Amino acid sequence: METWPALFLFFVVFSSTVLTYPSGEIGMACKSMLPMHWTSAPQTSPPPYAISVSSTAFNPGDEITVSLTGLNDSSFKGFLLQAQTVGGGVAVGAFRIITPNTQGLVCNNIQNSSVSHTDSRNKQNISAIWVAPPDLSHVVFRATVLHNFTVFWAEVQSQILVSSSPQVSMSSKEVCGVQKFCFSTPAGCDPRDPNCYFMSSEALESGGFRFEMSGLSDGYVAIGFSDDNIMGNDDIYICVKNASDHIEVQRAFSTGRTTPSNKPLGKVEILATSFNNGLIRCSFISRNAISTQSRAGDSLYYVFLVHGPSSAGQILKHQRTPSITKQRVNISSSETQGGSWSTPLIIKAHGALMLVAWMTTGSIGMVFARYLKSIKKPLLGKDIWFQIHFWVMLLTVAATIVAFILAFVSRKGWSSGAEAHAIIGCIVMILSFFQPLIAFCRPSPQNNRRFVFNWFHMLNALVIKVLADADLFLGLQMLSSPNHWMVKTMGGFVGWEALIAITLDVNLWLKKREIYDDSQAKVKSEILLLLIYLCGSLAFVIALLVGIGKS
Repeated sequence: METWPALFLFFVVFSSTVLTYPSGEIGMACKSMLPMHWTSAPQTSPPPYAISVSSTAFNPGDEITVSLTGLNDSSFKGFLLQAQTVGGGVAVGAFRIITPNTQGLVCNNIQNSSVSHTDSRNKQNISAIWVAPPDLSHVVFRATVLHNFTVFWAEVQSQILVSSSPQVSMSSKEVCGVQKFCFSTPAGCDPRDPNCYFMSSEALESGGFRFEMSGLSDGYVAIGFSDDNIMGNDDIYICVKNASDHIEVQRAFSTGRTTPSNKPLGKVEILATSFNNGLIRCSFISRNAISTQSRAGDSLYYVFLVHGPSSAGQILKHQRTPSITKQRVNISSSETQGGSWSTPLIIKAHGALMLVAWMTTGSIGMVFARYLKSIKKPLLGKDIWFQIHFWVMLLTVAATIVAFILAFVSRKGWSSGAEAHAIIGCIVMILSFFQPLIAFCRPSPQNNRRFVFNWFHMLNALVIKVLADADLFLGLQMLSSPNHWMVKTMGGFVGWEALIAITLDVNLWLKKREIYDDSQAKVKSEILLLLIYLCGSLAFVIALLVGIGKS
C-alpha cells in the first residue's frame, strides 16, 4: 500500500510496469488530462512547475526537446504530458522517451503521443523528444502534474510553438455555394488568388463551424457577424500577424466604433495559419456561440470582411470601408456572396466637398485678401477683391458645413471613439462657421482697434487652413489604395501651395519696397501668379476627385 499515494492518473487502469492499458478509460483520461479517481479539484494557484522547449518553431519531422521542471526545488510524483493543437484538446505528434522511469502512452490512437511516469519517486525534472507531424501550424505542450495524492495542478502549459512553413489549403471557389457559404471581394474571385479577400464557413455535424480567411495584408484579416450593416455590437474573428511575424487567431467583440475588445478563444481549434509574401491565410474551427448584444445567433448575420495594419499582434484601424453582405445571410447554408470595398456615395460626396472647399475656393479667397487688395475697381459698392473674397469664402463655409452634415448622417450620430479625422473636422467646421460671423462685426477701417480684428481674422484663417489640410491628409489616407497615391498627391498640392505663397510674398515685399514703378505691372504679376496657381491646383483637385470616385 506504500505505493498508492504516488500513483498518478491512471493507476486504476494500468500497472506501473505494464504498457498495455484498457483503451476506454485511457481514452477518457487522455482527453481530460485529469485523474479519474481524485475527488479534490485542481489547484488554482500558479503552478510550481514549468514546461520548456528547445525551439519555438518547427517543421514536419523536427525533434523538439520538451522538459517538465519543478521550480524552486519543487518535486512531483506523477505527470501526464501531451502536445496539442491550440484549442484542440487532443494529443498530436509522438514522443521519444529519453528519461528513465518515464513511458509513452497511446492517446488519440497515436503510439507514444503522451508521456507519463512509471514509479512513485519524487522528480524535479523529466525530458522527452517530441517529433513534429505534418499539417500542423500551432502547438502547445500541456501537463497535469501531481505533487501528492490530493494536490495536483492541471493546465501547466508551455509557450505556443509555430510551424515555420505551415501549409494552408484554401477551398476552391468550386465548392462555394455547393458545400460551403462563401463571401469574397471582388465578387466571385478565387481564394487562391492573392488579390482575393475571402472567407468561408461550413457547419460541422459535431457542432460549430469551420472558418477560412485569406487576403493580402501586412497586419490582419478579420470577419465580423452583425445584426445590421453598421459596425458595432459584432462578434469578430481575426487572423493577425504578431510580433514574431507569425499569424495567430484572435476572438473579439466590438461595442461601437472603437477598437474591439479581445475575448478568450474559448472553443476554438486552430487548424492552420500562414503568412507568405504579404498573404494572410488561416483556418480554424469555432464551437463558440456566435451572438450579438441583442440576441443569440440563429446563423443569420450580416458578414463583414475587413483588413488593416497591426502592431505586435494588436489590430489598428482598417484601411478600407468593410466589405459587407447585402443582407443577412445564413452562414450554415451553401451559397455565395460577393462584396466590394466601394466607399459609400455619401462619404465620397463629403470628401469631394472638403477638397473643393479647401483646395480651391478657400485658397482663392485667402489669396485675394492677402495679395490682391491693390485691385480697387468697385463692384456692387465694394472693391472687387473684397467681393470675390467674401463670396468664395462664404461658399467655402457652406461647403464645409454641408460636408460635415453628410459625415454626421453617415456615422448616424457622434461616436465616442471618433478618430482624429472626425475631431479635426469638427474644429475646422466650428472655426469656419464663426469666421464670417466675426467678419460681420468688424470695426470700420478708421477705428483704432481695426488692427486687432485684422490680426485675429488672419490668424484664425491660417489655423483653419492648416487644420483643413491636415484633415484632408487623414481622410485621403482612409480612402487611398495600398500605395497611398492620393496621400502623396495631397503632399504635392501642399508643396505647390507653399511655393506659390513664397512667390507671392516675395512679390508683395518687392511691391512694398516700391521696386516696381508701374502699378499696373504689379497687379499683372499677381494675377499671372494667381492663374498659374489655379491651373496647378485644379490639376491636383481633379486627380483627387477621380481617386475618390474610384475608391
